[in-house]
Amino acid sequence: MSDGEVVFLMYHELESPRRSLCQSEAGYVRYIVSTSDFHSQMGLLQRQGWRGVSVGEAVREFRAKSVAITFDDGCETDLLYAAPLLHEVNFGGTFYITTGFLGKPGYLNHSQLRELVGMGLEIGCHSMTHAYLTDLNDADLQREVAEAKTQLEQILGTTVEHFSCPGGRHDRRVSEAARKAGYQTVSTSRIQKNSRASDRFALGRVAVMRSASLATFEEICKGRKLWRMNLEVQARAATRKLLGNSIYDRLRSSILRDRIATRSETKPDRPA
Repeated sequence: MSDGEVVFLMYHELESPRRSLCQSEAGYVRYIVSTSDFHSQMGLLQRQGWRGVSVGEAVREFRAKSVAITFDDGCETDLLYAAPLLHEVNFGGTFYITTGFLGKPGYLNHSQLRELVGMGLEIGCHSMTHAYLTDLNDADLQREVAEAKTQLEQILGTTVEHFSCPGGRHDRRVSEAARKAGYQTVSTSRIQKNSRASDRFALGRVAVMRSASLATFEEICKGRKLWRMNLEVQARAATRKLLGNSIYDRLRSSILRDRIATRSETKPDRPA
């Protein structure tokens, strides 16, 4: 990867033994990384001399051998597991918060959110209710983008400058709403490296999936073979556009459940 290009990593909830996930739906679980895998991934970056940075730091410098570390939703594991490890390896990160989730079981509350800020970590906004923004009328889009920003700023007593799109759903209306609300960047789920030439209101991110091996993770950070991942995303986007978000999500959930059931049925019985 050439100088000035930075991959933005996208995480969600972290899974730990004896702790229930916020959601159990198959489409959600595939994005969940275990705490042990996250520890291994951050350890790999540290050993190889990479810098883990926040979105704000990334767009100020776009330094070589950096990755932006981002978390969506605002799960409690952000504070319990992700933040302490980032602090341990001296990495930064951005935590995008869905304001309507605050205080719900498994999610951060107001005081925990302020703890993250106190640890030197950056807070961004992930909308009010996690709605698909491209489906909304202008009034609802304003609520999800601008009013959610105001809520977060009132809780934190500081400016919130960065926004990420729920489900990666993004278009020009979303960019314009974020710009008018006073954000400095918008992150999508478009698989690409970011540089000074990138549109700051349509930055790409790469989801770190549950199934990713450490070797795959390393390739992602180096920006290698992203085109393969992008082909899959483009195919899904075309299907989603044809079917609509609601039908697409129901169909995807059904397919994922069937895959999990099939794998379970074909596993050999363990010896007693």
